Amino acid sequence: MSVLVGKKAPDFKAKAVIDGKIITDFSLDQFRGHNIIFFFYPLDFTFVCPTELHAFQESLLAFEQRNAKVIGCSVDSCYSHLAWLNTPKNKGGIQGISYPLVSDINKSIAKDYDVLIPEEGIAYRGLFLIDPEGIVRHQVVNDLPLGRSVDEALRMLDALVYFGRHGEVCPANWQNGKKAFKPSHEGLENYFALDAKHSIN
Repeated sequence: MSVLVGKKAPDFKAKAVIDGKIITDFSLDQFRGHNIIFFFYPLDFTFVCPTELHAFQESLLAFEQRNAKVIGCSVDSCYSHLAWLNTPKNKGGIQGISYPLVSDINKSIAKDYDVLIPEEGIAYRGLFLIDPEGIVRHQVVNDLPLGRSVDEALRMLDALVYFGRHGEVCPANWQNGKKAFKPSHEGLENYFALDAKHSIN
């Protein structure tokens, strides 16, 4: 599986559904200047997938407050996306989802992001954090039965934003409001010294 971190995110032009309407020339490039959470899910009308899509919707304001756009993608047609969007949540649908859902019906986008399962013709649960310059800064790929953590996606976004603003690196399990440090030997020593002091207290 390819590692795209540090590389330009593969762009594309494809159909997508946004607010119940089909857009024929959707691309990532139109969101240049924003952080992007671009995630793949296997198929419409499945079981783990709606829980993920609703979880992203429930945190959509939190992403927008961080100058981030959320975009979903699967190998289904736009018409399948529309049908699923018109299905109530209590019937297994995704009614209420407002962020874009891309149709990768020819599977070229999943191939470019190296998340396609060729023998099944669907994508793994890949997630890519793309910075305002279009560079992939984080990626994670889950197997089909394993739902993702939206909280972890927000944490990684916070870390990227924090580093961009302050130039400090974010240690293991870092969260907003926690200590970061300058990327130097001295910075690391000071971080561990402060951590030890807190442990004693």
